[in-house]
Amino acid sequence: MNPDLLFKLANNAALIGWISLVFLPRWRWSARLIAPVLIPALLAALYSFLVMTQFGHSPGGFSSLMSVTLLFQNQSMLLAGWVHYLAFDLFVGSWEVRDAQRIGIAHYLVAPCLAMTFLFGPAGWLLYVLIRSLARRTVGIENEAAARGTYSVT
Repeated sequence: MNPDLLFKLANNAALIGWISLVFLPRWRWSARLIAPVLIPALLAALYSFLVMTQFGHSPGGFSSLMSVTLLFQNQSMLLAGWVHYLAFDLFVGSWEVRDAQRIGIAHYLVAPCLAMTFLFGPAGWLLYVLIRSLARRTVGIENEAAARGTYSVT
């Protein structure tokens, strides 16, 4: 399949997830199924297909920056790298929304974090962790049940 078409399809799928997180955060399907599971699973399937069919068919690898540069000269491997980011960033964004809802952080404070996570991945997560730390007056991301040693399956 055409890498440009796959790029557009992957971007559009991720965008659906991000829109649902920003504009429909309390809709039970948004942050609990569509954004953290369904769309990342589709992206993971595309990623796996690209890696299984393309890795080893071009020079390069992961041992040095030059090796990664060579690897990403293959358009399909570059697309695989992009899809990797799309899937993981969306998963992180959905966690931000669920975590904020669980501990009572207002969505208007989370929305900028989502935009940052969408555009700049780890920088958005860092912003969320900072806001979370200020709201909780503590540093860390474990939940109260884990801190007490009690767990429940929901």
